[in-house]
Amino acid sequence: MLDPEKNILPEDVKEIYMMGICGAGMSALAGILSNMGFKVRGSDHDAFPPVSELLRSLNIPFLKGYSPTNLRESLDLVVIGNVIRRDNPEILEISKRGLPYLSFPQTIKELLLKERKSLVIAGTHGKTTTTTLVALILRKAGFASGLICGGISKNTGLNFMVPSDEFFVVEGDEYDSAFFDKEAKFLHYNPFAVLITGIEFDHADIYRSLDQIVLSFRKLISLIPENGMLVYNRENSIAVWEARRYAGKKVSYGFSHDADFYIKRFWYDKETTYFEVYRGKNRYGIFSTPLYGEHNLSNFVGAISLCDQLGIKPQAIEEAIQEFKGVKRRLDHIGEKKGILIIDDFAHHPTAVKETIKAVKRRFPKRRLFAVFEPRSNSSRRSVFQKAYSLVFDRADVVMIPEPKRMELIPEKERFSSFQLVQDLRIRGIEAYYCPDTELLLSRLIDKVCSGDIVLFMSNGIFDHLPERLFSAL
Repeated sequence: MLDPEKNILPEDVKEIYMMGICGAGMSALAGILSNMGFKVRGSDHDAFPPVSELLRSLNIPFLKGYSPTNLRESLDLVVIGNVIRRDNPEILEISKRGLPYLSFPQTIKELLLKERKSLVIAGTHGKTTTTTLVALILRKAGFASGLICGGISKNTGLNFMVPSDEFFVVEGDEYDSAFFDKEAKFLHYNPFAVLITGIEFDHADIYRSLDQIVLSFRKLISLIPENGMLVYNRENSIAVWEARRYAGKKVSYGFSHDADFYIKRFWYDKETTYFEVYRGKNRYGIFSTPLYGEHNLSNFVGAISLCDQLGIKPQAIEEAIQEFKGVKRRLDHIGEKKGILIIDDFAHHPTAVKETIKAVKRRFPKRRLFAVFEPRSNSSRRSVFQKAYSLVFDRADVVMIPEPKRMELIPEKERFSSFQLVQDLRIRGIEAYYCPDTELLLSRLIDKVCSGDIVLFMSNGIFDHLPERLFSAL
């Protein structure tokens, strides 16, 4: 067992070891700490692009697999990611040696957020894109703000920015912090301002109900100081309700004309999306972006709302949005070969799957769309969303679902069924295929796709590298 008295930041820290270093957030933290002059190294059970490539480019060493021998060198602090279990062999070594340790969010709080204004971007969907864009806008406006987020920006090739002024933008995750700290990560971030993109049920492995999720967000809102700010999505009824609890400055955004900032209309022109934003009855501006999808536009107007209230001029906001290339694995165009466009996306929650399919189909209305979905997250491998998934693929022309992996980790009565989902989709008139494994899925895709088609892969993992493998096979 870890000694609770060692859950501290030592006075003199030079060498830091990070367990679970290849996680999206952990790799960002590693990058910042390394740039700040700390000697950083770590371990993980596995490593794959783009994070593995990022760490190598930063000359941050990491070991594959966990072992007590990994901690032989001198260490001042161990940062423990939330993927680490209490029976991990390295945890036993940390306990034996009495090494100081912190969780991922504790480290951010202790080393990065003190004496800074923390801008926490939270919500079930859209956090990574919104966080990255807010940081880019601040940089465009001349602020050397910090950033930690769960995705790699296509503009910088990084998922972090080293801070040197008053602002720090952090993606606020409602998942728990560590096995020794079951509070939501975002409750550690001392928010000056919070942006909530929406609140829905997720993380069925740690939350038993939507009420528990709401309670975590309620706690987050309660941490905003009176001179701070709450920005929230007017389209999400739960966010609207919870915003009523905050007595300070509140700003709403969305597509509804009842919002403080809202998108009145949007349209496409070749490779560009244009959208018109109003503030009350007055037009705030017309913005352009190479990205598409209403979910992205919602993220953009959220970022606009927050940055405007921080005093950023519309011109800087407009320039940043125009230059913003997005985040890797968010509607990421892998390439087009033989007239077949391959897109990779992180969508896994039913709402995200629905909005992602809607975005692609609206952007390319005349092309046949193959929606290939991997139920991989802790929630999607559970039956809690079984019915919901059967209702989100309507805009796809063909659907393919593989058998989920690691189902032995899920209690039998709680397991999601890919086979049942395919049957439910067929009953609703959707062409759908169940594949026992990804090898058969890839073979079936190669047989069925033809010029003009789009193949949209959706998974919160690497999906056995299927997007790249299909591109090569074509």
